[in-house]
Amino acid sequence: MLLVPALAGLAGCRDEPTEPVRIRIATGSPTAVYHAFGQSLATILNRELPGVQADVVVTAASAQNVRLVGSGEAELGFTQADVLPPRNSERPPVLAVARVYDDLLHLVTTAGGPVRTLADLRGRWVSVGADGSGTEVTATRLLEVAQLGGDQVHQAHLGLDDSVAALRAGRIDAFFFSGGLPVRGVAQLASSTAIRLIDLGEWTEPLRRGYGQVYVTRDIPRSVYGADPASTVANPNYLIVRADLPEPLVREVTRLLMERREELAAAHPAAGRMSPRSAIATTPLPLHPGAADWYRSAKP
Repeated sequence: MLLVPALAGLAGCRDEPTEPVRIRIATGSPTAVYHAFGQSLATILNRELPGVQADVVVTAASAQNVRLVGSGEAELGFTQADVLPPRNSERPPVLAVARVYDDLLHLVTTAGGPVRTLADLRGRWVSVGADGSGTEVTATRLLEVAQLGGDQVHQAHLGLDDSVAALRAGRIDAFFFSGGLPVRGVAQLASSTAIRLIDLGEWTEPLRRGYGQVYVTRDIPRSVYGADPASTVANPNYLIVRADLPEPLVREVTRLLMERREELAAAHPAAGRMSPRSAIATTPLPLHPGAADWYRSAKP
């Protein structure tokens, strides 16, 4: 009952015919995790929130998503934690709904190629992610701490699908991509081409010293892509929301995000790793009051 006036207020004057409340979800590449997660979430919102019309927006991912939500061009979006400004700096008008899972930085090359370590990228062509992506932020920072910044590496700025195509064609020697396991685009590549995942775990601490404590070390086991296992750098990603969205609406979005985890996990396994306990860990971004209210009520 509380949701109806909130939706009417977003849609316009209640004395006029009510337009559906549009919820645009800023995601990422069509073969990446954000997109699969966002599509499933949109389906749930459309089915269970009367008066809501949820749509998925294909984007370059994290950094662009923060800009879109902050400017009011999207209502929800996914972003890596390392894209967000530090706690005490000026930040866009966005808040968190939940910490959803961890993004793992993949450095992918062909199994028979010359790249075996991060240092082997020197002088080679590497995609560091699309302009405006979280991959670009993390990969650029990694290259800097490894003293491979500037012109030490020939950088291409390609999204996931274009990176895969460029590696297949031999136009690049390797590519970075940050995403939850498994990344469909990487899995599709591995199904037809023998790949190597470069171990990056040793760079977690240098990244933490240089850029903050969001980075952790995570493993990519052989079972994910059929390649040799690798340790890599990871950081959390969040579902963010426009700060001015009504509390009842955000509360319902949060409820469905948590209560429909099994359905979301069917779209992508990363969604199944969420829980109310882990979802509230959104430092440095505060929770939206509507999301915080749901988490308080959900405590046993």
